[in-house]
Amino acid sequence: MVGDNPSSGDNQQETTSGTRLEPRWNVGFEDGEGCFSVSLHRNVLAARSHGWQLHPVFHVYQHVRYRDVLEEFINVFGCGKVRPKGPNSNVATYAVDSLRDLEAAVLPFFERHPLVVKDRDFRIFAGIVRSMIRKEHFDSEGFNRLVRLAYSMNEYGKQRSRPLDEVLVGSSETARQASLGVVPE
Repeated sequence: MVGDNPSSGDNQQETTSGTRLEPRWNVGFEDGEGCFSVSLHRNVLAARSHGWQLHPVFHVYQHVRYRDVLEEFINVFGCGKVRPKGPNSNVATYAVDSLRDLEAAVLPFFERHPLVVKDRDFRIFAGIVRSMIRKEHFDSEGFNRLVRLAYSMNEYGKQRSRPLDEVLVGSSETARQASLGVVPE
């Protein structure tokens, strides 16, 4: 079927600079260009979470020429930062990674204005953020539960650099070593 829309996605997310973004437009844009993720990083100082640090982040990506759209998300949510995705990237990212900001601004917004495509990941993400605020990740059972939830997100963690078993085994080994006074490598 031939329509008036171009066949490429080059202009699908265009908006006028300075325009206050409507909530449903935000949801559609974020459903397509956003991501709720919980990364895991080794951190020898994170003894209560077994040498691993969980890091929840809400991202929205866009080509740098539409950076003004990402800047508008700071007004929408009242928090977050816009920065280049990488040193040589032509993609910018709006990111919110503060647990307080996620709980106070991002989670309520998407609970009032539900996502379509990324609703499942959002619900898991919201549960992880709220569990971390309650500090459930500081005990072994809570940490393992949250790691499993994080790995179930975004197509079941297919882009994770470490297999789930390595993180869960690592958390037990790190906890054992910490009790012996050994610093993990």
